[in-house]
Amino acid sequence: MFIQTETTPNEDSLKFIPGVSVMGEGAAEFLDTRSAIKSPLAIRLMGIEGVKGVFYGPDFVTVSKEAETTWSVIKPEVYSTLMEHFSSGMPLFRTQEDRDEAGPQDTRILDTDSETVAMIKELLETRVRPAIMEDGGDIEYRGFGEDGCVKIKLKGSCRGCSSSTVTLKSGIERMLMHYIPEVTGVEQVLDEEEIVAQSELEKLEQRLAREKERPREEHE
Repeated sequence: MFIQTETTPNEDSLKFIPGVSVMGEGAAEFLDTRSAIKSPLAIRLMGIEGVKGVFYGPDFVTVSKEAETTWSVIKPEVYSTLMEHFSSGMPLFRTQEDRDEAGPQDTRILDTDSETVAMIKELLETRVRPAIMEDGGDIEYRGFGEDGCVKIKLKGSCRGCSSSTVTLKSGIERMLMHYIPEVTGVEQVLDEEEIVAQSELEKLEQRLAREKERPREEHE
């Protein structure tokens, strides 16, 4: 078996392609050991020091690491864990029920959905999700507000990626607004930990900007 690796727009996420089906259909994301317990492979990958997230796509696995960890340290162990699992023929999930619950339920069209919401879900499922999965990520539909704003959660390699805002605005937002007049914009939904991380990044950028200005002032 030969496992290919591909870089993603997020330098802390790598896409591993084992050459065999992973989820087949749908996707699953694991961000802690509690959620990973449903999948023997995910629990092993999350046990590798420096790994902070695992994402299963139809035919790939995206592994995300802590920013301070280098790929040269953890990549060999990730690689051997994937090789061992896919060579053994072991199931990806402990039970079929766990497998069914792991797949995305967000774009399933419900009887209670309005025509607009059904169209949004259809576009996200058929046009957006396949394109984002090429980069080792995924999206999750979180709602459509009265103001016409579609709420989206970014997953996999897209989570915490610096180019995710561009993906949302120039990609997803533009397409939804083109096909569905009722859509006025797209908004990213952040987890609590992502809000904290974003806040810390903004503080760091402000501090660096101040330090950059200081020598100029002293020189003057």
